Amino acid sequence: MNPESSALNGTGKPTSQDVAKALRGRIDSGDLAVGDAMPTQAVLVEEFGVQRSVVRQALKLLQQEGLLTEVTRGAPARVADHSARTEASDGTPRETMVALGPRITAAFGAADVRIDALCLTAESLSAALGEQRRLVHTRESIPATVTVRVLMPNRSIDLAFPRMVDSPEEADPVHHRWLKMRNAHGTVLSDHLRGLGAAHGIDVDVQFKALPFTPPVKLYLLNGAEALFAYYRVTKREEQINRQPVTMYDALGGESPLFSFGAGAGPGQPQRDHAFVVQSQAWFDALWTTIATDLNLG
Repeated sequence: MNPESSALNGTGKPTSQDVAKALRGRIDSGDLAVGDAMPTQAVLVEEFGVQRSVVRQALKLLQQEGLLTEVTRGAPARVADHSARTEASDGTPRETMVALGPRITAAFGAADVRIDALCLTAESLSAALGEQRRLVHTRESIPATVTVRVLMPNRSIDLAFPRMVDSPEEADPVHHRWLKMRNAHGTVLSDHLRGLGAAHGIDVDVQFKALPFTPPVKLYLLNGAEALFAYYRVTKREEQINRQPVTMYDALGGESPLFSFGAGAGPGQPQRDHAFVVQSQAWFDALWTTIATDLNLG
């Protein structure tokens, strides 16, 4: 057994967290640089003296932290760009538009990709998935299936936001603009995924459903292993719509800090994060199968 691994804990039998900590140290120190292939699972099993399942779980933990890509059975994982983390070096969460893309890229390292999202317009998700058309083409391995489910507000409800501050006497131009954005981003998202499937022989399933309320948060669930969560911060602002100044309550979701659960490495965090992911998935599934209705993007 490697001296490094034997000193990981007092039992002499490293856990997946222990193995992940040792490998994380090599990445942070630069011994394993961005783009480098990790040792094979067989090599790591021998080095740390553990079962293959322990090594596999350790690699998944590092993937969830944004440190590895391509954690599949077909090829050794590779060290990812550290910008794939949802947090800056000082621990500050990154904005959704910055942080979501790398997390989606990491999720596409699985053989079967599953993404569930609750949002206002799917703008951030559409941008992140659009990038996959380029990235998948350069990968040594690609997913076999991609399943995406998106929950967005129903077109006929009175949104809490975005909306005009003063109730309009005629049709609300802010609501009309939101509806156009929701339908446009949803359509582009669907086109990105179906184009990806056609180009690479991936079995793609994308579905949309409508909610009877305005979601106060955005939520992304990746492969049942990670939950990304951000608040919609409502602001009052003025914008030109149809060449007329309109004062509205709006939420700029792309600028909201994105928090990641499921990749915690501190004491007690894995259990807490795991519980958050499980409960978030259960909440999403309950909405999907009960009060959500079919959504028409037309």
